[in-house]
Amino acid sequence: MPRENMASLIQKIARQASTTFKNCGSSPIGENSKGFLENQAKLRNLLHEIRAEDLNIAPRKLDPSPISVPHNPPVTYMHICETGAFSMGVFLLKGGSSIPLHDHPEMNGMLKVLYGKVSISCFDKLDNPPDAASEAQFNPPVLPYQKDALRRSMLRSVGEYTEHSGPCILTPKKDNLHQINAVDGPAAFLDILAPPYDQDDGRDCHYYKVLEKGDVKLETGEQKEMWLLEIPQPTDFWCGAEPYPGPQVTL
Repeated sequence: MPRENMASLIQKIARQASTTFKNCGSSPIGENSKGFLENQAKLRNLLHEIRAEDLNIAPRKLDPSPISVPHNPPVTYMHICETGAFSMGVFLLKGGSSIPLHDHPEMNGMLKVLYGKVSISCFDKLDNPPDAASEAQFNPPVLPYQKDALRRSMLRSVGEYTEHSGPCILTPKKDNLHQINAVDGPAAFLDILAPPYDQDDGRDCHYYKVLEKGDVKLETGEQKEMWLLEIPQPTDFWCGAEPYPGPQVTL
């Protein structure tokens, strides 16, 4: 059951997200402006409080049934609300599943784990110097037609998040690309994106492959420059939908 006096927490989060990102769709947000940072801090504090029980979501058990199209997707999404400024919903990951490395063009985002544990790898896009893609060497080699799909990036962090962690935050320039893996079983997280994806407005989702062999380990505070290859949506990833069971949100 939701905790006492917490039934409206998701409503408070939605209202604060609306205030924080109200100018997101019409003009770039000044990430260092006092007003934005104050509102972002308020939203971050509210997100820190949210739990699965506040949304009437029960943690899922490990599902032994195989992933299959279309009946058993690896990831499902519960839509809560969407405006021109932001979208909000819950992603539910089956044990062992992941959301592949993808970007959020000119978007801000906040992700708060509701149950389970996820590992998040965060990247920044870097500018490609002239001829850098042509001169870079890869094993196996990149085919000539793939050169234009190469992107320089900086792997900024790899971290694990649980319901007790603060939200993971992305901005148009910082940590804008990420991959999310469920760790040790199913997991779910509340997701806010501002403004929402909109292909007609230049905010389509692009997927990437890391051109690096083996697992990349980062020491505390370490960052690593890497090359990414833009790819089609991986065939083993798709997202199903399910109804949102929590308190109604109105804006």
